[in-house]
This record gives sequence, structure tokens and C-alpha cells, in this order.
Amino acid sequence: MSYHPNSLLRRARVAQGLLVVAFALLGGAFFRAQVLRNAEFVLKSESNRLREVPLPGARGIIYDRNGQIIAENLPGYSVSLLSPSADSLKSALRSLSQVVEIDSAQQALALRRFRAARTRPAVIFNDASFQVVSVLEERRAEFPGLIIQSAPKRYYPDGPAVAALVGYTGEISEADLSREKYATYKAGQLIGRGGLEQQYEKTLRAREGSRFVEVDARNRVVRDAGVRAEVQPEAPPPLRTTIDIDLQRYAHEYFGDSLRGAVVALEPQTGGVLALYSAPSYDINKFTGGIAPAFYKSLLEDPHRPMFNRALAGTYAPASTWKLATAVLGMEMGLVNIGTRMPQPCTGGYYYGRVFKCWDKKGHGDITLAQAIAKSCDVYFYQLGLRIGLTNLLAGGVRLGFGDSTGIDLPAERTPTWPRSTGYFDRRYGPRGWNRSVVLSLSIGQANNAQTPLSMAKFYTALATDGKAATPHIVARNPERKLIIDLSPEQLRDIQLALADVVSRGTAAGAQIQGLTIAGKTGTAQVNGQKDNAWFVGYAPADAPKIVVAIIIEEGLHGSVAAKVATKLMERYLKARLTMTAVTND
Repeated sequence: MSYHPNSLLRRARVAQGLLVVAFALLGGAFFRAQVLRNAEFVLKSESNRLREVPLPGARGIIYDRNGQIIAENLPGYSVSLLSPSADSLKSALRSLSQVVEIDSAQQALALRRFRAARTRPAVIFNDASFQVVSVLEERRAEFPGLIIQSAPKRYYPDGPAVAALVGYTGEISEADLSREKYATYKAGQLIGRGGLEQQYEKTLRAREGSRFVEVDARNRVVRDAGVRAEVQPEAPPPLRTTIDIDLQRYAHEYFGDSLRGAVVALEPQTGGVLALYSAPSYDINKFTGGIAPAFYKSLLEDPHRPMFNRALAGTYAPASTWKLATAVLGMEMGLVNIGTRMPQPCTGGYYYGRVFKCWDKKGHGDITLAQAIAKSCDVYFYQLGLRIGLTNLLAGGVRLGFGDSTGIDLPAERTPTWPRSTGYFDRRYGPRGWNRSVVLSLSIGQANNAQTPLSMAKFYTALATDGKAATPHIVARNPERKLIIDLSPEQLRDIQLALADVVSRGTAAGAQIQGLTIAGKTGTAQVNGQKDNAWFVGYAPADAPKIVVAIIIEEGLHGSVAAKVATKLMERYLKARLTMTAVTND
């Protein structure tokens, strides 16, 4: 068979064209790879060769009102491992556990951290001791994926004294990472848990830095310095509070290991929190770097509940401290004035379907409202409650703020219990399971009324001043003071004088402090199956209040016990304030 010359030429040209196209395609591919996508492939190469190591930053320092430190950061060490896979990490952890103690829980946690962020080193110790670091440094060559670096750790100089106030920090959980609130966080980072640490997380959080290490194909570190420029972490500005740490310490010392209860101290004119303490307490420094499971279990199982914040979430029958609310409502409605006497003198009890007893079995006789406040006469307030009426008493309690939380800038505040209408009793007891005698118990602060120490302190800031109260706060602000007690200045003054009589010659007479005029009200709350709780809420100086203190002592037996503690706190604060003023003037 023979081919025509033209046919051969045509085929040659086709082959030539195909070669040109092929070379053009190859050239284009090379140009695209080497020029157009050079940065992308360099980045991929860098990603395979380099590993980012986070540099944790120091959280914001928390100060008290006088510049003393409440929370700070100390030098610490973190230990982590780079690994190409979970199996490799398991193997490395087993080897490491032969050198330093790493229990099964820590190993499991490190694996979870790895799976949550495979490109980041899996943290083994957030707060490694110097001894552990020294041992690992000596044998670093045996663990090429090991990374040891400095990391600031949170420290609270007055740990147990500020636990209810500050909270603590802990590693972010997988559940937290799925929440929008923590969208910018990564596994292994720390967040605030409770208290100011949680409330002001955005303010206290540091900006994380980073450095890079060079690794081989098996993720072993081959160079850890000078690989790429480091990005230094940035610390946030400090958080300044209204707290008086000296007063906070004093409350902790006074309660010691034997008393259970809470203290709240406020500035009456601003609502600024001077102290907020719950007893028993615990050392929040134990949570730094991860709490030991055995210790955490002991806290949870402790029958005295040290992790329960009694100042914010403890709700108690306010007892006689609530009688001032009954008095205010009666005066607002024009039913009584400070000199009004009730139709039935106190003989130790009052009959209303059954006998409702007064705390003093001997009775108080025929007394005025001022005397009833000073002597805390139950029979007087039973009759005043009946005059006000159940519906008005319930509505008045709501208006005074007893059915709402205070709005303090701390998490986990519990809303007090106060019936907003008679429907509350229908739901709780059934439509026929109660009668209007409930008004007698409500009028003296017992039954169906449970308040927090914070809610009672807020109410007394209004009593101590001009009937207005500000939202309690710990971080300085200028909150609006709202009118909650609608009485004339003269009527308020009458109540304030009666409260001063409570301490000068009434139920809190044993708590007087020489040279200091104090006003307030004791309360002894009955608790089923337990000893009575002791209350005192008051302020000082009586004629120009600078501090309001609410205190409850569980099973404290009598309000006079709480009054003695409260007046000592007031004295401590006012003396320190006077000393500081003198030093400043000098």
C-alpha cells in the first residue's frame, strides 16, 4: 500500500499541532503552578512544615476600689504534644506517663483536645510544676513532639475570701465551643467560670499570640526557634471594681470555719458593692490549671455546700427585717403613721381563726409603730397586715422589688420568692387549700416569702437615704437611682429614727458600737426541722449612711447574733475609711 504525499504531509501537520497544544497546556500548567498559584503552594508547603504553637496571654488584672489586687497572673508552664494522629498521641502519652505522672483522665482529656483542634498542640498540663518541667527538659530528646513553654496562670491572693465574688477560670468545654458566645475560641483556651471572671469574660480575655516550630513528616519538632516571626499576646486593660478587699477579708475571718451564711455590703447612695461573701467558702486557686477530681468531688458532696453562693442565690424567709416593708406600705396608703397604735395590744398572741404568736410570749402591750419596729412586735404587724389587705400587700411587695432579682453584674443571681397575686396560693395549695390568714405570716416576713441577702440590702439602701435605690454593681458605673419608697422626707425620717432605736435600745441593743450610731433591723427566721436563721440588715452612721450591710447566719438562733457581726463589719469599714481620708489629707 502506498500513501499519497499530500496525505503524509497532512498527518505530519496534525501531529505537529497536537504537540504544540500539548506543550502549550503543559507550559500553562507549569506557569499556573509556578507563578499564579505559587503563594498557595508555598503556603501548603509551609503548613506541612510548620506548626503554630499558641502563646496564651495574661488575663486582665482585677483591682478593688483602693487599687489592691483581687486577681492577677503569675508565671507558669504549659506542656503539650504535637502528633500526626490520635494513635501516635496515645503512644506518646503512654511513654510520657513512664516519666511523669499522667493519669487516665488527663490522657483522655489530651486526646479530646487533639480531636477538637488537630493542628494545635494537645495540651497535657495547663499549669505544670517546676519539678515536672525539669524532668521533661532533661529527657526532651526522647519526645521530639514535646513543647514546653511559659504560660501565665491565674492567681487570687485572697482565694477563699473572694470565691463567691470572683469565680475562677477553667478550660473551655466542647459544649461551650458549640455556642455562638464562644465562636472565636479554640480548644484548650481558658474562660471565666462564675463571678466576675464569667461576667466580664470579654473584658478580661487576653489576645492570644503565636509562634511556629518546624516539624518533619512525622510531626517531630526539628527546629523551634527563629522559624517565623512570633506574634506576641496582648493583655487587656485592668478591671477596677467597687469592692473593698479589706472588708471582704474581714468577713471571711469573722465567719471562719464554723458559721454558714452570707454578707452583702453596699454603698447606699450608689449601689456599689463593698463586699459580697458566702460561707463556707473554698480556695479558687485550686481550680488553676485544672482541679483535681477528688477535691472537686469533695466540694460537691460537702453537706455545707461551699460552692453555693448564698449571697446571690440563697433565698431565706426575711423574718422581721421585712417588717419595714409592711410599715412602708401602711404609711404609703395613709393607714398609719409612726405614732399609730393598734386596736389590740400585744399580749403575746393574736387570734385570727387560730392564735398567731408573738416572739415575746409576755407581750409588748399597747405600743406605737415606732415602738413596734424597735421591739419587733409580731402582733402589731399582724394587725397592720390585715389593714393593708392581702391584695395590696402582694402588689406593694412587687413594687418594692421583692419579686425580682436586683440585676447585679454577676451571673447566677436567683430571683426571690414573692407572690405576685393570690393565684400563687391557688397554684401552690389549691383553690381551697389556703385562706386569707396568709397575710399575717407575710406581714412579718415568714412563709411564701424568700429573699436573698442582696435583695434585702438593696431595699435598705432606699430606707437609709431618700427612698431611692440603685442597681447593685461591682464594676463602677453611674446607675440611675429609682424611687421605690414613696414617702415624704418627714415620714422617712420617722422610720430611720425607729431603726436607730432598734440598735440603741431594741432587739439589737447588744450590738452597739461605742461612738458609732447604727440603724437596722434584726430578724429571726423559723426553718422547719432546723434551728432559726439569724438576720440583720442595717446601715451606719445612722445620720449620714456610708454603708449598708445585710447578713444572714444559718441556724444562728437569733437576729442579735447577726447584728453583732454586722456592726463589727460597719465599724471596720468606717474606721478604715476615716484613716484613709486622714492619710490622703496629709
